[in-house]
Amino acid sequence: MKKLTLLLLFLSFYSVSSQEKLKDTVELKEVVLKSERKAVEQKADRTIFDFASQAHLNSGSVMEGLKKLPGLIVSDVAGMMYQGKQLDVYLDGRPLNISSNELNAFLEGMPANNIEKVEVITQPGAEFPATSGGAIINIITSKKAKSYLSATYSTNLYLTSYDKRRYRTNNSLLLSSKNKYFGWQFNVGQSYRETALWSDITNTQNAFVVSDSDADRINRNNYMRSALTFDLGKDRLLLNYDLNYIKNNAHTFAKGFGFESLDESKTKILRQDAVATYQKRFDNKDKKLDFRFNFARNDTDFNLNSLIVNTSVLNNTSVQDFINFKADYSQPLKLLDEGKISFGSLIENLSFITDSFGTTNLDYDRRTASGFLELQATYKKFDFILGTRAEDYSITGNTNNSELIPFKQFRLFPNASMQYNFAPQIFLSFNYNKKITLPSTSSLNPNNTNYQNQNINFTGNPFLQPTIFDNFEVKISAFDYAFIGYNVSEINNQVVNRVVLDGFGVNNTVVNIPDMRIHNFNIGLPLPYMLFTKGLKETMKFDFNPDKINFLYLYVGYQMHEIHGLNTKAFWNFNLMSQIVLPMDVKFITEFNTSTTGGNYFYFVGTEPFGSSLDFNFSKKFLKDRLTVSIDFDDVFNSNKQGFLAVETPLLLENKYDTRRFGFSINYKIPTRNKLAKEDPNLLNKEKKEDTGTISN
Repeated sequence: MKKLTLLLLFLSFYSVSSQEKLKDTVELKEVVLKSERKAVEQKADRTIFDFASQAHLNSGSVMEGLKKLPGLIVSDVAGMMYQGKQLDVYLDGRPLNISSNELNAFLEGMPANNIEKVEVITQPGAEFPATSGGAIINIITSKKAKSYLSATYSTNLYLTSYDKRRYRTNNSLLLSSKNKYFGWQFNVGQSYRETALWSDITNTQNAFVVSDSDADRINRNNYMRSALTFDLGKDRLLLNYDLNYIKNNAHTFAKGFGFESLDESKTKILRQDAVATYQKRFDNKDKKLDFRFNFARNDTDFNLNSLIVNTSVLNNTSVQDFINFKADYSQPLKLLDEGKISFGSLIENLSFITDSFGTTNLDYDRRTASGFLELQATYKKFDFILGTRAEDYSITGNTNNSELIPFKQFRLFPNASMQYNFAPQIFLSFNYNKKITLPSTSSLNPNNTNYQNQNINFTGNPFLQPTIFDNFEVKISAFDYAFIGYNVSEINNQVVNRVVLDGFGVNNTVVNIPDMRIHNFNIGLPLPYMLFTKGLKETMKFDFNPDKINFLYLYVGYQMHEIHGLNTKAFWNFNLMSQIVLPMDVKFITEFNTSTTGGNYFYFVGTEPFGSSLDFNFSKKFLKDRLTVSIDFDDVFNSNKQGFLAVETPLLLENKYDTRRFGFSINYKIPTRNKLAKEDPNLLNKEKKEDTGTISN
């Protein structure tokens, strides 16, 4: 009751203080909005995290930065979830269409200092494909171009200290410019990471070790991203091409019941992504028509060799081709006080072929055709959204010895939301949407692309069926940093990992859960330290700029997985982030993450506090903010580890990564002569106005 009272007190405080500021600074409102960046921005359907200006998020890899976001869970057994919803990962507004090990390798190899911001879209509307499932995380890498050549160089170096020293480093160079004919952007970089993983699987019934493995891994990632934009009168043509080459090696020593092995694994991933977008614009700036064509290819080659007997254990490859064409139109429409109508269509095809020792064991083809219609309206303090999306699916394929069960269906996916605005930036929202998730190719893949030994095996399931979601959410948000929300998802055919005994060994596979429900309750609350020294009255008079004040940010999340036929328990996760501005404008950030044990993550029960870590970050800007230097100490107490009991199976799974690290990162914006040059819109985004929070899908 005290927590609820305190929350309501702060909501009232933010409302009163902001109303007074709005009265006093109404003429300067536009200037303030343009000059200040928000660390976190809450919208009715999404939360936006600014990576570019937060040193504690952008000092390592993208994966390390994402793990620090309050409410986001990344695990080997539950995948990537935000506030109870599994995430579909987008990059610059386009779905990556990769998951599992390939997704982890991709995000671990991408430097976080190349990220502009991250949008977590918890209530995707009709303009997004229904296949977005529960929620979308959109990683925006692009920067802005200026009317002169600009360059930014980023580098970092980190050491880990557990059993021995390992180092991680990355370097990147971003160039951009524009003239009266076109604008361009070029980003090139590399990442090198030495990591370790210790894994244990124990049979708790017989108290014997199924597998005990130690792995030393080296991950290399080389990437190039490019963009061209041509202004054709009011219209615009954008061309993008991205290239990623990932090469990972690992040496693993393992022992267990009846065996001992020494193995070497090699993974090569080549990802290419090309996009052409034409944006038709009109005299009315709120009216627009966009066309986009996207082609992406993902080649993967995984080999596992035994160094003891000098033989090849696994030789698995896959090729995935993704083709996408979409058209979107929107214009203002007189609905109530004001409104907008949007509609569009999408056609896409995904082809996935896998090979093992020269034998094609999966040939999978998926075609989707869809269209959507969405209406938005405003009436006094109310905002309304009502839409639907129609999608037609045709999924066919075959393994090397059987034909897949065809999935050919036509479905409607409605969405609706209502928001009541108490005051500027204070609102209460209700949301509903129906979504679907088609099984990822990594879940379907019959090939093993993970480490295995004599007692561990990984297999995909080509016969998985799509998952249907009914998502409900209610949320109160105040000034981006304070919120309280509850959401529940009714789910049919949820795709989950299962671990089962196979004799003296273990088989990891993927199955459908016929029906389940996920509940999530979460609170985010900022507490300025001056509240404890100056009291509420004086604190209310202060002009809050998150970059200039000392505060503690508290996030608490409750999550419950209800699975029919299982007696499941909930878990809590906690995130505390403290910011103290030291003398000479040195920013000191402390972040602590942990969770309770004994709760269910689908078919697993946590035995260790999930993601438990204490991190320190010191950062300072020099040379008129052109140079940013950051020093980090992550997982100071080396407490970040994973432990899970497999439900209905006497197995305990424990993993420990070398998450304790220390080092520095540098971001330097090379100075230019023309400091008053106007910034032009984002080259890689698909919208001319970034502040709408809208992305293309």
